[in-house]
Amino acid sequence: MGGSEAPFGHSSDGLQKCGANCMSRMPESSVSTKLVIGNWKMHGGLRSNEVLLNALVDGMKSMPPGLKVGVCVPFPYLAQANALLAGSRVEWGVQDLSSHHEGAYTGEVSAVMAADFGTRYAIVGHSERREYHREGAILVAEKAERALEAGLTPIVCVGETAEEREYAFTERVLSAQLSAVLDRLSVEQAASMVLAYEPVWAIGSGTSAGVDDVRDVHAFLRGQLAAKGEAVGRIPVLYGGSLKPENAAALFAVPNVDGGLVGGASLSADKFLPICEAGAGQWALG
Repeated sequence: MGGSEAPFGHSSDGLQKCGANCMSRMPESSVSTKLVIGNWKMHGGLRSNEVLLNALVDGMKSMPPGLKVGVCVPFPYLAQANALLAGSRVEWGVQDLSSHHEGAYTGEVSAVMAADFGTRYAIVGHSERREYHREGAILVAEKAERALEAGLTPIVCVGETAEEREYAFTERVLSAQLSAVLDRLSVEQAASMVLAYEPVWAIGSGTSAGVDDVRDVHAFLRGQLAAKGEAVGRIPVLYGGSLKPENAAALFAVPNVDGGLVGGASLSADKFLPICEAGAGQWALG
């Protein structure tokens, strides 16, 4: 692709060149509590879940107070998560939900149904849903609205592909994905959501985005949120994309990074808890 013409006739001057401008658009996050969310994706089983969830409950007992932790489990395990995590410091959520309230939608699960199990969080717009299920920005916005109506906290995911990054479309892509959600929600609703930046090219690759890239993108996203309203500008913005114990502390130290959305590493207490500890450490430093 290196010598080909950039799509839509745009030049590829690189995300890195936005650095100073991005950083000047919005002050740093005022969020003092780090939020770490595990996304199990399509993994798990009753016996292995029990071991993992019990380990997380025990591990969180010694964590400082300035840390919130949750796990988003497959739908069949919501009852188990409710039973094992209720009363602990670990909250639970779902990885998707329907844009419909109810009706003849075979295989769909509504936000209200998820809420019946004490669910706190709902991931919407994850790149795997956007890619594999062709979920567009409007549908993601509708799902975020359904989550809020049911009393859930939507974790709205945005992120660019490797090709979009190469052609310096990062800001354009993220702005389009986020604007669809913000345009649909009221200021009060938007102030109750969580945003997660997950560069598609980093997910599952074992290589996270660089600290400079994360800083610039999160500053840009903070500015987009603040344009909706002061309270919206203060919501948590998480980083996801090959987040692991080895890089968590460095990424959590980046301005405007308020925690992480963790994929594969959330399937092991030995990996997930150290990431949580990194978040707790940043809270203590703050």
